[in-house]
Amino acid sequence: MIINKTAIKVIAFDADDTLWVNEPYFQKAEHDFCALLENYLPQHAVSKELFETEMNNLSLYGYGVKGFILCMIETASRISAGQLSLKTINKIIAIGQDLLKMPIELLEGVEDTLVRLSAHYKLIVATKGDLLDQERKLKNSGLQKYFHHVEIMSNKKNDDYSKLLRKIECPAENFIMIGNSINSDVLPVLALGGQAIHVPYHVTWTHEQACDDVKPSNFLQVESLDQLLPILL
Repeated sequence: MIINKTAIKVIAFDADDTLWVNEPYFQKAEHDFCALLENYLPQHAVSKELFETEMNNLSLYGYGVKGFILCMIETASRISAGQLSLKTINKIIAIGQDLLKMPIELLEGVEDTLVRLSAHYKLIVATKGDLLDQERKLKNSGLQKYFHHVEIMSNKKNDDYSKLLRKIECPAENFIMIGNSINSDVLPVLALGGQAIHVPYHVTWTHEQACDDVKPSNFLQVESLDQLLPILL
């Protein structure tokens, strides 16, 4: 797939696991949660129950740490048949609070890539998650100065991208999305007539893996953000 860089006016970046490390912290939190409940179920079974709870509540809580905390508490209550101790509940809350305090670890080559691309294109962030948490992470990352606009989205479906394009007054054909999820960062943008580049991360949340075996011929995949430079410059 050849990217038509002459058409591009806006480059949008996903944030979590595209600009900085995120999923490994969630996986550690899930591991700690499952270990708390291993007296009730094997850890792999607790993990399965938690994922089902997250999917059932996605339309209520959306994406982000706060919804994850509520889902952990609900799952633990169900698995324990309502016998969960206050001490265990407090431990679950602490697991979630640690996620909200996680350090920002930029992925390799991110800042240099943004410096160089921002001299030629309008850059924006388009990411899912909890508003306050994502604002905190972006501020602490030191990357905010490279972006003309930040959009923290409740979801990343076709309609969500259509709203974003209207807001930033950018036709789809002048827009390219960069991210680690084929499901959220690539397919919806392609459906609208935009361009996309997939930058896979070594771990991906199960929910985002749904379409990651799809390999259409109309998007490009690179291994790291710095590989964007010879493509877009």
